[in-house]
Amino acid sequence: MGNGDRIDPWSSDQSTDYDRIIKQFGLETVDPSSLPNPGMLHRRGIVFAHRDLDVVVGCIQRSDPFGVLTGLMPSGRMHLGHSMVIDQVRWFQEQGADITVTVADLEALATRGTSLSEGRQTAISEYVHNYAALGLNPDTTNVYFQSSRPEVQRLAFTMGRRTNLSEFEAIYGFNGETNLAHVQAPLVQAGDIIHPQLDEFGGLRPIVVPVGIDQDPHLRLTRGITQKTNWFNVNARKDGGMTVALSVQADNASNLGILPGGKLDVGVRATIFDRIEAVLTELGFSDLLLNPKHGTIEIPGATLSDRSSIRMVLLALEREMGGMGLMPPCSTYHRFAVGMTGDKMSSSRPETTIFMDDEIEQMSKKVMRAHSGGQPTVEEHRRLGGDSSKDVAFQYLQFFFEPDDSILDDIRNNYESGRLLAGDVKQICTDMATEWLLDLKEKRDQWAGRLDEFLAPDAI
Repeated sequence: MGNGDRIDPWSSDQSTDYDRIIKQFGLETVDPSSLPNPGMLHRRGIVFAHRDLDVVVGCIQRSDPFGVLTGLMPSGRMHLGHSMVIDQVRWFQEQGADITVTVADLEALATRGTSLSEGRQTAISEYVHNYAALGLNPDTTNVYFQSSRPEVQRLAFTMGRRTNLSEFEAIYGFNGETNLAHVQAPLVQAGDIIHPQLDEFGGLRPIVVPVGIDQDPHLRLTRGITQKTNWFNVNARKDGGMTVALSVQADNASNLGILPGGKLDVGVRATIFDRIEAVLTELGFSDLLLNPKHGTIEIPGATLSDRSSIRMVLLALEREMGGMGLMPPCSTYHRFAVGMTGDKMSSSRPETTIFMDDEIEQMSKKVMRAHSGGQPTVEEHRRLGGDSSKDVAFQYLQFFFEPDDSILDDIRNNYESGRLLAGDVKQICTDMATEWLLDLKEKRDQWAGRLDEFLAPDAI
C-alpha cells in the first residue's frame, strides 16, 4: 500500500476523498433515516461513515446498555474542530449511552513531549471545562487518565501479543526510525478503547467510538486485535443463516476440548456444545445444526440482523469459560471541517480556526479573512453566484453554528444564486459565532469549580 493510500492519525495532511476511503477501508455509509432522532451532523452528511453502528442503534431501540469512548490529547487549546466529536458524544448520551473520556496523557508524553502534570492541567482546565459547557452530563460521564488506570496498560500488553511490527508498518507506516514510545501508543489506545467492557468499568456491552476519519487506523488495529481474542466466530452462511465456529488458539485449546496431543476430548466438546445450544435456544433459535467434531454450529433461521445478539451471548459464555469475551468496537466517522485558510485546522496555527476562548474581535477578524467561495467582483457574483462548498464561513454555519436546516438551505440558495454576497455570509457567520461563543463562555462560568463531577474516582 502506497503512502497516498494510508490514513495517518498524526499527519496534518489528510485525504478528503471520502468515497475512496469508504471503499478502500470497508466502511459503511451512514443513513440518517435509520437513526432515532438524528443529530445535525447526521442529517447534513457530516457524520458520513461507520463500522457496526447498527449494533448501537439496536441497543438504543431495545434500551439495552451501550457506551461511548472518546479521547482527548492534552496539548494545545480546544478549537471548533474538537467540538464535532463532543456533539456526537452528547447525541449518544441523549440516546442512553454512558460516556468514558480518555485523557491520552501517556500518548502526549510519547509523541509530543507533554509532561503528565502539564497534561492533567490542560485536560481539566481546557477540555473538560469545555465538554461541560458543550452539554455533557456528568452523571453518566467518567473522565480518566491513561497514566493512572493500570488496567488500560495491562490490556495494552495483553493485546500486544496479538499483533506485530509488520502489521504496524502496514497500518501506520512505522519503520526502523520510529520512536518506540510512538509504537507503544496505539497499543495503549487499544487498551483505552477496549477496557470499558471490563466488569469493573461497566461490563460487556457495545462501545462506539466517534472520530474523524484520520483516526480509523486505531479502530482497525483494535478491531483486528479484539477479533483475534474471540473464542467463537459468527459469520453469514452462503446459503442463508449464520454459522458459529470455534476459534481454537494456544491459550484456549484445552477449554475448547483439544488435548495436548491435538486429539479431541469428546466429553469436553459435548459440554461446550450443550452450553452453546442452550444460549442460542434462549434467543429463540431451534433449528440448530451442531457439528461438535468440526466445531461448528449452523443457524439457518438467523439473519444478519441477529448477528449482534448471537455474538453478545457467545461473548458472555466465553467470559464464563475463562476467556476475555470482548466485542470489537463500533465507530462513526465525520468529515473534516476546513480551516479558515482553506486547509486543515490546527491548534498550532491560530489563524486556521476559532478557539473556544477566542475574544469576539479575534473571531470576527478570522471570519472576515477566511477563504471565500465568492466571485472576484460583485457583478460576477450577482451573475454567477458563490460556491458554498469552498466558502469557509458557509461551512462553519453548516458544521457548527446554524442548527436550523431550512435556514441553512435558504442561505445556501441565496448565496449560490448571487443574492447574498460573500461578505454577507461572513457577517451571518460572525453574528452566529458571536452568539455561540458568548453562550459557551456563560456555561463555562457556570461550571467553574465543579469539574470534579466529571472525573472518574481514579482521576481525582
